[in-house]
Amino acid sequence: MANKNKFRKNQLRMGRLSFYLFLLFLALILAFVPDKGQTNTNGELVYVIPVKDAVEKGLFAFLDRSISEAEENHASLIVLEIHTPGGAVDAATNIGKRIRDSDTPIIAFIHTDALSAGAYIALNTDEIYMTRNGRMGAAAVITGDGNAADDKATSAWLAAMRTAAEHNGRDVNYALAMADKEINLPDVDAPKGKLLTLTAEQALRVGYAEGIADDRTELLTQLGYQDAAVEVMEVSFAEKLARFITHPIVVPILLSIGSLGLVLELYSPGFGIPGIMGASSLVLFFFGHMVAGLAGMETLILFIVGIVLILLEFVVPGGVLGFLGLGAIITSMFLATDDVGHMALSLLISFSITIVVSIILFKVFGKKMRILRKIVLSDSTNTESGYISNVNRVELIGKEGFALTTLRPSGTALINNERVDVVTEGGYIEQNKKVVVIKTEGTRIIVREVVES
Repeated sequence: MANKNKFRKNQLRMGRLSFYLFLLFLALILAFVPDKGQTNTNGELVYVIPVKDAVEKGLFAFLDRSISEAEENHASLIVLEIHTPGGAVDAATNIGKRIRDSDTPIIAFIHTDALSAGAYIALNTDEIYMTRNGRMGAAAVITGDGNAADDKATSAWLAAMRTAAEHNGRDVNYALAMADKEINLPDVDAPKGKLLTLTAEQALRVGYAEGIADDRTELLTQLGYQDAAVEVMEVSFAEKLARFITHPIVVPILLSIGSLGLVLELYSPGFGIPGIMGASSLVLFFFGHMVAGLAGMETLILFIVGIVLILLEFVVPGGVLGFLGLGAIITSMFLATDDVGHMALSLLISFSITIVVSIILFKVFGKKMRILRKIVLSDSTNTESGYISNVNRVELIGKEGFALTTLRPSGTALINNERVDVVTEGGYIEQNKKVVVIKTEGTRIIVREVVES
């Protein structure tokens, strides 16, 4: 008993420690929420904002913060240093709108690549400069599985590319050729059947670039800002985390880890590693989407309410609270995204993985899981455990006797000098008739009348 109490105390101690570690982990994440930069209004000020890697929702949050800071500090110029293979159309559209809405002049400086969504972002800036090996174009809409988008999505994207080109008076044909391979522009070696990608020299010749510069210093010199103070924005830890978390591939993985961790926690005593993994994954999911500007506190509150309702279901049976809790959790997930279709697919993947793993746990490891031993009867009342089951009187088979009572078809017979309850095969046997045991089924003894010749 003493050992058992000591084990329970250790479990409680470990549970408290795990919970405190989880709170510390959450506090460390929140500590990295980006702060506003310091104001600098002495002379000319140029903000340099890197636009690197894939274009996604987290990048929009970073650009929005950076442009807002530049505007608050009365920057003379904003330079977007672009090197991206493209990315999500919705994120690019939001970035383009944010650029057009700014009153501060914004210049695109293309380092190597501004492809797909990157080309669209560049076209929304006031001027475009490129390095000598820079490229811009190849802006067809591609779905998540790598196939061409449908006609509706393609038409909307072509309209967006046209608007971006018209924003600064550029020839729209080149923008459309970047997104539609059916457009033929022989003057820039863009034959029909191939998307247009402009080199720096081609972009300069057709009016899609205002100049070529080898580096940032040369760019600022050409623009007349060689003596300006330069503020280079950096992606904060929180924004890096948000960019990673909101990636279309990461979202279903994170939700799968979250749901699996919470399910596995049911099999573990106290609050341990699976629970920390599950809770942390869900906290990261909401944290990333909040930093990216996709979710607000109301979304997180709705999720917490859903968890509380599910926990109350264990206390108040009936199923209503559990159903409402699950609905609140799913709704909070959809409110935390701007892509309902992708979120539905992510939830379907995570639920499927959780169900499959749970079935495996029940089937393969059920007897070893502590919680399953509490809800599933695994013991049996067998002879090895000291239980006495019904005895099968096989030793009476073939023994003869006589009916002490009339068998109609059951009654009593004297077999092997022992009074036993018997039953006939279905017929009628009179009292004192000779019988023989032909079969036994546990305590059921079946007899047949012996017909003497």
